[in-house]
Order: sequence, then structure tokens, then C-alpha cells
Amino acid sequence: MKIVSPLSYRIIALDLDGTLTNSQKVITPRTFKALMRAQHEGVRIVLASGRPTYGISSLAKQLQIAKFGGFVLSYNGGRIIDWRTEKAIYSQTVDADLVPTLYTFAESAKLPIVTYQSNAILASFNEGEYLAEEARINGMPVVVAENFVAEASAIQGGATKFLIPGEPQLLVDLEAKMKEVLSNRMEIFRSAPFFLELTPKGIDKAQSLQRLLAHLGMKREDLMAFGDGFNDLSMLEYAGMGVAMGNAVDEVKAIADFITISNDEDGIAIALEQLLYPNDKQE
Repeated sequence: MKIVSPLSYRIIALDLDGTLTNSQKVITPRTFKALMRAQHEGVRIVLASGRPTYGISSLAKQLQIAKFGGFVLSYNGGRIIDWRTEKAIYSQTVDADLVPTLYTFAESAKLPIVTYQSNAILASFNEGEYLAEEARINGMPVVVAENFVAEASAIQGGATKFLIPGEPQLLVDLEAKMKEVLSNRMEIFRSAPFFLELTPKGIDKAQSLQRLLAHLGMKREDLMAFGDGFNDLSMLEYAGMGVAMGNAVDEVKAIADFITISNDEDGIAIALEQLLYPNDKQE
């Protein structure tokens, strides 16, 4: 376990769904208090999620990360935004020539494929509980494209990420097929059992956190990271202190330096109290 002296961690990266927020998708009061304390004492917060930027903004505002010099790492690392200046310090998009192939794979599985406009989800068709969940999580409406390939390819600045929502077993098979064809050009992985993420090659949370730390003149030993899902594996392995939630998948727990309790039990707050403030009298 890579525990060092209290407050030696200068930056904390937080996955959102299943980690920062509870099952109702809200930050609990105890977790909010712990994160505000850390920020007041000089620790910077990075909200690192597969969500589009729009879907992260309300949590960034709630935690006041702009005031404390925090960052948003959206689309699994495809974009890094300095929340104080509202400027992107890194952005990578999917090559437009890949869009027809991605669409064909989704169609072959009879599943929708989506990407993101500034404040809406662009979908090939709107059907199924998992697409509805993606819309609910992000607080974004679903817009059905008349011609998905053309409209996705025409997104201003390029599409940063695509997502195929569907039944978990369907996605296991589809992931394997897509990797056979596209693994040299894209990152293909599940962020949740029912979400298949499609991002540019070289994009994941760890690689983008490495870019951010280089920008800030920090080292991986300065970083504490919290996560629960498959797309958090690289981030927790990379961080100086990788913390798995009690509700994390087994693969994440296996590589974590520290396992806290679940997102419904103030797991972040409990871990911060133990790792940053071990000399405090705990409640």
C-alpha cells in the first residue's frame, strides 16, 4: 500500500457514476464535506468520467472546482478542460473515416450507436433502457439522426467519443468483434457492463491524467484516484494511490492500493478521512 504522509497527495481524480455519486446520482453530504475540506487545504480535484462535458458540469459546479483550480476530464480522457478558464488543454477526436464502420457494427448487432453534440445525445435510433439511462445520467435529451454517419461526421470540431448501449452479453460479443478489426485505431472497452465505449487510440483516463500532470508539473505520486468500473482500471494502476470503491468490479479491486466502502456508504469520505487525515478523531 502506497500510503504516505497526510496531504502529500496534491490532486485527486474521481470517477463519477458508482464512485463520486451514489445510486441516486447525487453526492452525499459527508462526501461533499470531505472533498471541500481537501480543496480548501490545497488539493485539486479532477472529475474523470466517460460522460460528455455537459454531463459533468453540474457536479463540477456543485464542488466549486473552478474556484479551487480543478479540471474536468471528459469522454474517458478525450478532452481535458481547465474548469477555471473554461479552456481545453487537450482534445482528441475520432477519425471521421471510422464512423461508417462503427455504425455498421452497431447495426449488425441491432443496437443504437450514439455520440454527443454540445448539449444533446445524437443517436442512430432511440430505443432501450440503456440508452435511456445514458440520457438520464447526463441530463441530456436524445436526438435521432436522419443520417447518423453524416451528422456524426459533421459535428463541429469532431466527435470525441462514440457509445453503444445494450445488453451486457451482446456487448461482450460485439467488443471482441470490433477489437479484431479496429484495435490498432481505437480504444474499445466497457465502462459499465451495458456501455461499450469507443474512443481514439491512446485515450483512456490514465494517459490523459499523465498529460494533465505533465501540464501541471506534477508526478504520479502526487495523484490519488477513485473508481469502480472497467474504464477506471488504468487510472487506479497509474495513480500514486488507487482507491477502489466497495461496489467496484473485482478487476478494479484486484489492482487497487486501497479498498473503501461503497458509493452508497460515503466510500470517498471514509477513504479521505483515513488516508489524508489519519490523526483526526473519526466519527
